[in-house]
Amino acid sequence: MAATLSASQASLITHAMSVGALKFGSFTLKSGRQSPYFFNSSLLSSGSTLSVLATALADTLADVGDFDILFGPAYKGIPLGAITVVKLFEKYGRDVGMAYDRKEAKDHGEGGMLVGVPMAGKKVVIVDDVMTSGKAIRGAIDAVRSAGGEVVGVVQCLDREEVGRDEGTSTVREVEEVAGRGKVRAILKMRDLMRWLENEGKTQELDDMKGYWERYGIKD
Repeated sequence: MAATLSASQASLITHAMSVGALKFGSFTLKSGRQSPYFFNSSLLSSGSTLSVLATALADTLADVGDFDILFGPAYKGIPLGAITVVKLFEKYGRDVGMAYDRKEAKDHGEGGMLVGVPMAGKKVVIVDDVMTSGKAIRGAIDAVRSAGGEVVGVVQCLDREEVGRDEGTSTVREVEEVAGRGKVRAILKMRDLMRWLENEGKTQELDDMKGYWERYGIKD
């Protein structure tokens, strides 16, 4: 577990808990696993909570090397990309573009699957909420590359730090085999949530998280 949480990490956890975006209990994931916690970034939907989320995303991206575009895969990645490019400019003076995709191709107007800044020849960072199986991120990587962009990073709100489909390695490691080693980052990791629970004295929730970690958590 991380020794300490940054100010933006702690603020995100607090705000996410206050609106039910982060919950502890028992939840069935898309993968079929029973998880002791669940994170739903779409519930961070007010001005104050989105500002906190954007700050945390911008802080996470602050030490990423040069990139030109943030790509937000539909649907949750779209607002994440929008709020983050604004915060990057306001807080760090980094003026990057934004692009996103559609679930279905538009057959009128500009048409196509992609919207926003053209990605051909550009360095692109993909932003999304939670990577469980990694399927959505792999699709986003394919979309960026098909448009001629270079994927130089992937940033997510939460890294669940659990083994992937074959339970032999983590989902992040599986995605890094496609995106490149060390290119996947997150605002929060499961170990950060466990540290927060420990600091808050939430013993039962922490025990449940430890049990899940023993079954599915990465050990590297």
